[in-house]
Amino acid sequence: MSEQQQLPTFADIQASADFIGAHLPPTPLLHCWKLSESLGFAYHAKCENLQPVGAFKVRGGVNLLGRLDAAQRQRGVISASTGNHGQSLAFAGRLFGVPVVIYGPEHNSNPAKVQAMRALGAEVRLFGRDFDEAREQAEKVVQEEGYHFVHSANEPLLIAGVGTMGLEIFAELPEVDAVIVPVGGGSGACGNALVARHFNPQVEVIAVQTEGAPVCYRAWKERRLDVSGPMTTRHEGLATRVAFEMTTRMMWDLVDRFVLVTDTEIDVAVGLLATEAKLVAEGAGAASLAAAIKLKDYLRGKKVVGILSGGNASPVL
Repeated sequence: MSEQQQLPTFADIQASADFIGAHLPPTPLLHCWKLSESLGFAYHAKCENLQPVGAFKVRGGVNLLGRLDAAQRQRGVISASTGNHGQSLAFAGRLFGVPVVIYGPEHNSNPAKVQAMRALGAEVRLFGRDFDEAREQAEKVVQEEGYHFVHSANEPLLIAGVGTMGLEIFAELPEVDAVIVPVGGGSGACGNALVARHFNPQVEVIAVQTEGAPVCYRAWKERRLDVSGPMTTRHEGLATRVAFEMTTRMMWDLVDRFVLVTDTEIDVAVGLLATEAKLVAEGAGAASLAAAIKLKDYLRGKKVVGILSGGNASPVL
């Protein structure tokens, strides 16, 4: 993390709200009554799958690219993504006239997400076996090609942007008891937690990862960055092999509980969201419900919001 980078604050999220609101409408907070009956608590889905690119990260992309100066916009930006972060930058690049290059992994990219990034005008380059190898390659070419590098998590404007969903949650459900957030890089957990701490420090912020890619969980639990773990998940939105410094340090202070679920439990949650709530979720987007099911006895009687972070599921024909 650069010494010049200041951690984002609740005030930064507030300052981002009006700017983002001019380009993105609020997303629904849906009370999933059938799921609530089976879980034993009121379960609400924050439907970020209904964003223009089908995922919450577009809030951060619009906030960051929209605030670049003229010279930075002309240079263009480069980043790495398994899909949703890349789509957010591509969407914002199209909106503000900024060239966008995205590196994605050759072996774990969602073809639908790659196609969507290209359709939005981004140049997509596939490299390496996973997200982190793609990210390392993107960082290498920054100097020789002159782009402005955008990290997928260690960016205060990204975190402040995605935190605006928390403002919408508390405006609609101020009596919320717990917010469950899927973690790939951690920007969503950090943004929502900053808002929760401001409005009601008693609200529990629960992060969730898959057992197939638990590095952020391990970094949070052990309170150190130099951790490792398997990277075997098939849910690319959660497929992180390296814990990111800015978001991890923030999660140490802001996240109350961190749970792991299996890929199979996520698959079940994808199906339940489709059949019981009529909502399309990709694996990362359903991880919050998988965690809610795992914690159903602990959460009994509470008002719970699960962040449905994305709906860009691979089509099955």
